[in-house]
Amino acid sequence: MENEKPKFKFPTETVELPSKGWLYPSDHPLSSGTVEVKYMTAKEEDILTNQSYIKQGIAIEKLLQSVIVTKFNIDDLVLGDKNSLLIAARVLGYGKDYSFTYGDEEITVDMSNLPSKEFDISLTPKGVNEFPFTLPHSGTPITFKILTGHDEKAIENEIKGMKRIQKNFSADSSLRLKHMITSVDGDSEKQTIRDFVDNYLLARDTTALRSYYKEVSPDTKMTFIYDGENGEEEVAIPLEVQFLWPDARV
Repeated sequence: MENEKPKFKFPTETVELPSKGWLYPSDHPLSSGTVEVKYMTAKEEDILTNQSYIKQGIAIEKLLQSVIVTKFNIDDLVLGDKNSLLIAARVLGYGKDYSFTYGDEEITVDMSNLPSKEFDISLTPKGVNEFPFTLPHSGTPITFKILTGHDEKAIENEIKGMKRIQKNFSADSSLRLKHMITSVDGDSEKQTIRDFVDNYLLARDTTALRSYYKEVSPDTKMTFIYDGENGEEEVAIPLEVQFLWPDARV
């Protein structure tokens, strides 16, 4: 008994997802709409300062994998839910106050009080990540999904592959649309979707689709009210390096 090692219990918090778990299959852990996240420790600080992770652009992913207690593939998350978990990790690691400079002023925002966007569950059946939309100018009915980590990685890999062939490849925006749209006029064949985006999707319809995508996507409202010379205005919170690396300002 004298040699028994002490048992330490990591304190955790339950984080509510902006999507309410609505977009995930019923048998998926995320369908509950909540995720258990533990407080950051020295281990997570090592992850955030790991130069190899930083150069590869995977430090944040590694951080989330380390602090999330609920078992699931991080890439299953839709991006708005991932954002909310990143904010939670930051609050549990370095506190709720996040300070930055806006204009000539030092602004401090309470990150624990950021509200979720109102997510309309009537737009798609529970467990289905697919939304209907009629392009306003061409009148073409389509469906689209909210992108996940899997989609983001697929897009990134495709861009890298195209740049090996064409050094000046710059079709990032249209490529995202090809991964986002799931059917065109009832046809869900990938080649049909790609051909439609390349040759028939009007620029005006693209703007409307992106606007609607942003409107319906579950996410955390990353804004604050700034009282400036022109009165109060809602301003996006800048995610500067000190958001996850507070010592960067020292």
